[in-house]
Amino acid sequence: QVQLVESGGGLVQPGGSLTLSCTASGFTLGYTPIGWFRQAPGKEREGVACMGTTDGTADYVDSAKGRFTISRDGAKNTVYLQMNSLKPEDTAVYYCAAESVAFRLCVLSTGGYDYWGQGTQVTVSS
Repeated sequence: QVQLVESGGGLVQPGGSLTLSCTASGFTLGYTPIGWFRQAPGKEREGVACMGTTDGTADYVDSAKGRFTISRDGAKNTVYLQMNSLKPEDTAVYYCAAESVAFRLCVLSTGGYDYWGQGTQVTVSS
């Protein structure tokens, strides 16, 4: 069966950096679109970054542009989210997700993804 497992969350001070990892089992990341989503207390889950099947193609939510970078390591079957210049409003549970269909481009809507990880907590606070 398909399983996605996130790791790398934790506590970081404002302005700091953190890199999240998501490793897949029973599924090859990159053959279909992949993405990172987050859900803060009292808010809806939102897409923050995604990657299509074409290398170098990615999309980001406006608040993450210039600060977050999504990438993939095929040898490790892992997708990463590098987060720089972190702000308190970035605090949320972060989830990785993948589609089951090999669309060339990705979307930042939750409904477009079939497989989800369990989430990892990111807290940005001084």
